[in-house]
Amino acid sequence: MILIIDFGSQYTEVLHRVVRETGAAVSVVAADSDLAPFLSKRQEIKGLILSGGPQSVYAANAPAVDPVWFDGSQPVLGICYGMQLMAHLLGGKVTRGRNAEYGPAQLRIVNEKDCPLPAGLLADQVWMSHGDHVEILPDGFEMIAASEDGLNAVMWDDSRRLLGLQYHPEVIHTVNGKRLIEYFVTQSCGINASQVSSKYLEKSADLLKKQLAEIETGSEVICALSGGVDSTVAATLISREIGNRLHCIFVDTGLLRKDEFRGTLELYRAKLNLNVHPVNASELFLERLKGVTDPEQKRKIIGKTFIDVFESESKKLSHCRSLVQGTIASDVIESSHSSSQAQVIKSHHNVGGLPEKMNMKLIEPLRHLFKDEVRALGRELGIPEDFIGRHPFPGPGLALRVLGEITADRLNLLREVDRILIEQLKTDNLYNAVWQAFAVLLPVKSVGVKGDGRSYDSVVALRCVGSRDGMTADWSKLPLDFLGTVSKRITNEVSGISRVVYDITSKPPATIEWE
Repeated sequence: MILIIDFGSQYTEVLHRVVRETGAAVSVVAADSDLAPFLSKRQEIKGLILSGGPQSVYAANAPAVDPVWFDGSQPVLGICYGMQLMAHLLGGKVTRGRNAEYGPAQLRIVNEKDCPLPAGLLADQVWMSHGDHVEILPDGFEMIAASEDGLNAVMWDDSRRLLGLQYHPEVIHTVNGKRLIEYFVTQSCGINASQVSSKYLEKSADLLKKQLAEIETGSEVICALSGGVDSTVAATLISREIGNRLHCIFVDTGLLRKDEFRGTLELYRAKLNLNVHPVNASELFLERLKGVTDPEQKRKIIGKTFIDVFESESKKLSHCRSLVQGTIASDVIESSHSSSQAQVIKSHHNVGGLPEKMNMKLIEPLRHLFKDEVRALGRELGIPEDFIGRHPFPGPGLALRVLGEITADRLNLLREVDRILIEQLKTDNLYNAVWQAFAVLLPVKSVGVKGDGRSYDSVVALRCVGSRDGMTADWSKLPLDFLGTVSKRITNEVSGISRVVYDITSKPPATIEWE
């Protein structure tokens, strides 16, 4: 098998997925757990991967491993923190907190002769996310490639088969990164792996049946529908198994896009045959969010209010003991600690907003899937493409895109801006060229000139990104003519907006949503 030691990277599950897709057996273990059992059966471990992580090797209680792992018994791939730790433990020098690199970077091969990888696997564009870097290599290592800033980006020890990458090959934005990991698994580690099946319906149904087996026979199940792709796929999957025993609660939170509640409700009933109970709770959500500006507090208030509404509605239904949510892998990763070294990036409403004591059993059939896998599952389930291909929309809705206090007027302002952006993307045939596009209403105003008079109105930021699974993203290089048209339409058609800006920040260092 391949053993991945997790040092708290936000990308460990992505790395796990890429290795798993080669068909190799893979185990992921937190760096702060007992690794002795794995050392005792090293003959079964054909390769070791050290993940990235948020710590510095010099930090107090920095996670580490026994250097015996580097004796050449099996190939080792160290990624980001994993590379730095390898260098540190073997006598190299890691420099702290200078020359940080986040997002896209250009790789420059400086030692092609000693490179252990075939031509092309070390592609030009890679994805960085680090503050520290390896300044002096340990004895036995060769510098293979550098970043555009001249930092050591790839190091290799031929005699011990130790490869260090300062960048993240597991993320989609590293060109040929997946191929590099496949090469490490199949060639460096000698595993005769085969591609695993991408039949997500088959795998998800198996997981769901195990979850359903744990609930009371014949009991009713309630599903939290947000109107987005994830919860819709989860509901459709479960409806196939238990039919009208599934009661879908579709809540109008007052935080959805323009006309979205009505249109989505029609889809649920007419095309997906879901047993849907619509609930108008917009006044409740807006009342609880009144005066709240902190994004984490917003998320947790929304999560708790969702649960309150669902529990209230479930009392009207007989024998409801279970709650279904469309939680996916990226929600869990960003909201949870994979080890004591991992950091919470942001709480998701269906992860961080749940009360500690809930009167219903939680069912999450998509928890192991990433966004692109959820879409593939939705297509297998027959959900219409115009819905399944929609850009991701967060469960907390526009609450995350109205920065500062949430009011009905500010929400309506943002709805009009959002409508124009999406409408123009579709008009110019750019909608499918973007993974996610949305507008953010900023808590600032800007001076403008309208009709030869002074205006002092709100500012909106447009955010359009490309991604595969939401774990990394790059800003979309949309045509300037398109951006100009959208800006003109917004400032002309939406009273109360005086300025439009375009967000050109990748993830990392930013997240996709602003809050």
